[in-house]
Amino acid sequence: MNAVLEMKHTGGALAAQSQGRMAVADIISHVAMVQEVMRAVMKPEVHYGIIPGTDKPTLYKQGAEVLCMAFRVADSYQVEDLSTADVVRYRVTCIGTHQATGIVLGTGMGESSSGEEKYKWRKAFDDEFNATPENLRRIKKGKYTTKQVRTEPADLANTILKMANKRAKIAMTINVTACGDMFGQDLEDMDEALRDHLTRHGGDAEGAAAKTKPALPTYSDEDFAKNLVIWRKVIESGKKTIPEVLATIATIGVLTEEQTAIIKATATTTPLTGDKDV
Repeated sequence: MNAVLEMKHTGGALAAQSQGRMAVADIISHVAMVQEVMRAVMKPEVHYGIIPGTDKPTLYKQGAEVLCMAFRVADSYQVEDLSTADVVRYRVTCIGTHQATGIVLGTGMGESSSGEEKYKWRKAFDDEFNATPENLRRIKKGKYTTKQVRTEPADLANTILKMANKRAKIAMTINVTACGDMFGQDLEDMDEALRDHLTRHGGDAEGAAAKTKPALPTYSDEDFAKNLVIWRKVIESGKKTIPEVLATIATIGVLTEEQTAIIKATATTTPLTGDKDV
């Protein structure tokens, strides 16, 4: 009746809850595992990516799923419906639970609304634009002039809920795995103008924290060869320039001069602007 439950080390958050504190060795081991998963399993532009103007990769939903699998974290959701007659809005709490023990490791919150700029308006043809009341239409001026009308909120309800779930899961994953110094979140979902403002006018505290980041590991020949194919595809597809790819890599690990030269050599077969000065 008095069976003893043996609990092995399965991740930093679990160790913290089962023992009350974490030893320094456990913290080092936990961080090393996150870095190893990032280098050996996760792929740039699939699981994470650099948003222009930021100093660290943004964690995508696919990356959160990989980290949850590595640390055996199951996710469940609590949804608050904050919608009104004019706006669909959800606030979601994602709960991370250890799959083997059932211990709650942490939570994360996310919110999404049809009032967000990217959901609030949609492009319209002339006939539809002219037939729409003036308070429900606009002409957006920027690089291109676009005629837009208000989106029907109910049409986006499922999309809004999924976005809130996604944001909550990424927040939970970062909280549970303590990888906030390696990844950011949500920047890829923001309106471009707002994102540019935030990345150019970030707080001093975040900048100070960036200066204290631990030294990154050097890429082994095996890891470099494995990722080189992916990096070249990103460059050749035009999704990112060579400097942008190198900037992404620099947040994960350290390249040797020879490895850097191999990546730069992609410019000889791929016509990309801005690569001649690299």
